[in-house]
Amino acid sequence: MHVTSEVWLITIAVMTVVLGVDLVVIGRRPHEPTMKEAGLAIGVFSGLAVLFGLGVWYLAGSRYAGEFFAGWLTEYSLSVDNLFIFVLIMSKLRVPRKLQQFALMTGIMLALVFRGVFIALGAAAIEAFSWVFFIFGGFLIYTAIKLYVDFLTPDDSEEVTENAVMRWVRRTFPSTDDFHGTRLFVKLDGKRLITPMFFVIVALGTTDLLFALDSIPAIYGLTQEPYLVFTANVFALMGLRQLYFLIGGLLQRLVYLSVGLSVILAFIGIKLVLHALHEYHLDAALGIDLEIPIWASLLVIIGTLAVTTVLSLARTRRDRRSAEER
Repeated sequence: MHVTSEVWLITIAVMTVVLGVDLVVIGRRPHEPTMKEAGLAIGVFSGLAVLFGLGVWYLAGSRYAGEFFAGWLTEYSLSVDNLFIFVLIMSKLRVPRKLQQFALMTGIMLALVFRGVFIALGAAAIEAFSWVFFIFGGFLIYTAIKLYVDFLTPDDSEEVTENAVMRWVRRTFPSTDDFHGTRLFVKLDGKRLITPMFFVIVALGTTDLLFALDSIPAIYGLTQEPYLVFTANVFALMGLRQLYFLIGGLLQRLVYLSVGLSVILAFIGIKLVLHALHEYHLDAALGIDLEIPIWASLLVIIGTLAVTTVLSLARTRRDRRSAEER
């Protein structure tokens, strides 16, 4: 897939303007969005992603369109799972509802920066070393196993919000316990202090960094086109802030989402290992084709997400009925 420098610049400029305007509006008017506002934003962003994918189909063919849609769905699913952690962070740090939108948007911008760096590094590594697919594949399989183990033994919320960076910041810099709007620093009695919003941004930023370590190898298992990797990640993050407020309690009902994601990541990990074997022509030596077509990957991703959602909602409905009968 040939993407000119002009197309790259236009794509980055348009997406920067969209997210930048969103951030400026929120910075001036922090508030909790209504259901209508959140639903409209998610519909618009999802519609733009679908239109973009159809545009890729028209200009570059069905293969690359399939790679974009598979990558976008995978990254979006991982982002939704990340919302569980965001909910814990916001709750633990007692962020006022009207300020949560600003915190989430800032976290999303940081996620874009981190993922942009990892996308560039991943593309360079893949270009130079075919064996990096073995590393990506092994890492995703490990992550899938860890996700499933975490599902069986959930982490304590204190461990989720308090990481090494947060503890170092708390020990090193003077701070205040009171929020001062969206300000990260405030001057009180002649002393410059860190506000709780700064800690929120640090928590979200360091969490985003860990999330990027999972998501970038996952999408490179579906497409090796940096342009599609970048756009799929950006579209997956668009509307995530509104989704946080829209689905609220639904997050707690998707009890099997981590299991579904572990299946998807394990599948992509195996796909990467098979692709690495193909790169070294080991499949030719065995007389078989080890490459998994993108349409099969798309079916596995959509099917897993559908089954996960249905089973999750059935489980929560059953648990609620059992609780009412007691």
